Amino acid sequence: MDVTFLGTGSAIPSGDRFQTGLLLESDDAETLLVDCGSGVAHALAGTETGIGGISTIILTHHHPDHVDDLLAILIARWLSDCPETEIVGPEGTAALLEGYLDCHGDLKEHIDPDVREIEPGSFAVAGYDVEAVETDHSVYCLAYRFESGGAAFTFSADTEPSAAVADLADGSAVLAHDCSFPDGIDVGNHSTPTGMGKALAGTEIGRIYLTHLYPHTDGRHEEMTAAAEEYVDCDVRVARDGLTVRVTAEQ
Repeated sequence: MDVTFLGTGSAIPSGDRFQTGLLLESDDAETLLVDCGSGVAHALAGTETGIGGISTIILTHHHPDHVDDLLAILIARWLSDCPETEIVGPEGTAALLEGYLDCHGDLKEHIDPDVREIEPGSFAVAGYDVEAVETDHSVYCLAYRFESGGAAFTFSADTEPSAAVADLADGSAVLAHDCSFPDGIDVGNHSTPTGMGKALAGTEIGRIYLTHLYPHTDGRHEEMTAAAEEYVDCDVRVARDGLTVRVTAEQ
């Protein structure tokens, strides 16, 4: 499985990072887009896969920095004569999309995606075996563990340090985890490296990538990875836009 970070930024634009988006590609499953914040449509168009190469989008929650490019992608797929898109997400996803289309009534006759709302638990999406848990965030949000070809990748989505997310990630080859701010910033609804590290202590994870980075983290990446590595027994790195990570069963 290959995971490409299309956007690793946050709700505050930095000029260096698009908002949240991940592209999952596997020989044993379909190509899957996870979240689509502002800039993700542009980043996706710059990949070999392109906007026409996805048929399913899964959303973690409905904050704008995770969904703002949803309509842009659906319009681009319609104009490119792509098949209708499946949208998967937590409760309220159908209403979210309906609200977007209500603002642009002329699009309703052209865009009619298949919407599937899911709950915490196990299910399949685009050929991936998925496990979901609720995160500790300001709105209802799901973290996902994706498995394909024996490889496991977990995405924390937006969350405070969470035992449920740690249990979900245990045994994953790669974990992409919210680490919005460096230590020393009083923060709720998101994670700092020490808080995240303490929550993940004792888990078996091949590598952790810090993502959902606010501009406050600029110049403090080494400090952040070192702080997290005090508690976890694995390599911790900072994700960047355009980075592709190979996820294998052997990691």
